[in-house]
Amino acid sequence: MAMNAVYRRPQDLPAEIPVFPLAGALLLPRSQLPLNIFEPRYLTMVDEALKATRIVGMIQPDEAKAAPESHPILYNVGCAGRITEIAETGDGHYLMTLTGIARYRVIEELAVTTPYRQCRIDFNPFAGDFMPNQDEEKVDRDSLMHTLASYLSANRIEADWAGIREAPTEALVNGLAMMSPYGAKEKQALLEAPDLKTRADILIAVTEMALAERGDGGEKTIQ
Repeated sequence: MAMNAVYRRPQDLPAEIPVFPLAGALLLPRSQLPLNIFEPRYLTMVDEALKATRIVGMIQPDEAKAAPESHPILYNVGCAGRITEIAETGDGHYLMTLTGIARYRVIEELAVTTPYRQCRIDFNPFAGDFMPNQDEEKVDRDSLMHTLASYLSANRIEADWAGIREAPTEALVNGLAMMSPYGAKEKQALLEAPDLKTRADILIAVTEMALAERGDGGEKTIQ
């Protein structure tokens, strides 16, 4: 999905952004995350983002740290995305798609009067996110495909193998990471991976552990 706006470096993005805390939701650069927005505070966030930069920062609550449910402590790393699709449902919801731009590190949460949270952030630690397909040749694609085949077979899930084989490596790794059924800690590890190869390696490792736990780690072939 193409974006009309082009972001080539950290300086092309705002230093302060609204953030959307959502456990288990993973956004990665150049990938798309569909969202159903229905809470009043986040409807307001979307309305105001559409009038400004269209940028929203996805971030996970750190559920290991005690805090009020209404205001959880956040992880230090999230991913900013641009609202590239939005539709009204007619019953007060927005169905929207965020297209990932780059990860960021939280510098501080801002004291604001808006009903949604905002943070001052830094994109510089993840400047490599602005370069598509970086180091994708280092990914062990065969191992990733084998592990995916094992997981799909164990869960009796059909797949479009022709489309999977044709997918660019970056899109394949990031798409599988985002769709993976793992918990917040695993999703955060996938998000914070320093490069695409490490993200693929983490994805393979957690999938193999999940298969081993249920006894489905046997050999599978890709049909």
